[in-house]
Amino acid sequence: MNSEPLNLGRLGFGGAGIGNLYKAIPDGEALATVLAAWDSGFCYFDTAPHYGLGLSEQRLGAVLRDKPREDFVISTKVGRLLKPNGSGGRDPEGFDVPATSTRVWDFSEAGVRRSLEDSLERLGLDHVDIAYLHDPDVHDLQAGIAHALPALEKLRAEGLVKAIGVGTNSAEAALECVQAADLDLVMLAGRYTLLEQPSVPLLDRCVERRTGVVNVGVYNSGLLARPEVPEDAHYNYDRAPRAVVERARALAAVCQDFGVELPTAALQFPLRHPAVVNVTVGASRPEQVTSNARRMRESVPEELWDALEALGRD
Repeated sequence: MNSEPLNLGRLGFGGAGIGNLYKAIPDGEALATVLAAWDSGFCYFDTAPHYGLGLSEQRLGAVLRDKPREDFVISTKVGRLLKPNGSGGRDPEGFDVPATSTRVWDFSEAGVRRSLEDSLERLGLDHVDIAYLHDPDVHDLQAGIAHALPALEKLRAEGLVKAIGVGTNSAEAALECVQAADLDLVMLAGRYTLLEQPSVPLLDRCVERRTGVVNVGVYNSGLLARPEVPEDAHYNYDRAPRAVVERARALAAVCQDFGVELPTAALQFPLRHPAVVNVTVGASRPEQVTSNARRMRESVPEELWDALEALGRD
């Protein structure tokens, strides 16, 4: 693995929102959001071709290509190629963009290299620091392990990227990848949060192998994103079941007893595990960025974590 770990900082910027996830945002607002992250001291930025059919990469690159290259770390993902699509319509995969391209899975070495080349063109950069295999469990985990991960290892050996990893919502898939390849990082989405911690076996193995975990999805699809949990809260991209809402409200009540808001605890919690090297959070408005930065700086009493742990045992 990389002998000199990259400096990601405690808080990273996730680029799905500026790819028009769920709703379109104007170019000016997207660029202002990235600038807010830069001005707030973020040094790690993550994106992917999947996010808005390349729109996230284009918008992120428009800001970062004018910044000193040594002052930031950027990651993108491989596994999906974007092929021109002449049929029109809107993107069917959750991004409010015209369907000018079609995503095509490709875990071959040629596909991995082509994906990286295409991403660099959209970003307007000469290199990215980190390349993740994106969602191998959604397509073909075994093909990802057999072909895409070795291809990423070659890219790292050639010096084309500094670090490699896998990005997934599945702790089980991530563990298989960590066992099978020499990965620097795992980007784990929504599986190690204040609400639920089923992925500890993965994290413990990452500690053993010195594989850092970039934790994303810490708000559980917005369930933990507000101090008070509303009735219509979402969880795992759908309406939250009653039992889950009540569980989140119990967490919020404990946080309130210690003068801490629920989102602040949710943001800082993952960093307590030694495997977690960074928490990356998406944003589509500048005020979301500044709020997250403020929450990461807030002091949280150790007694709160003890009380939350006790609640989890009840």
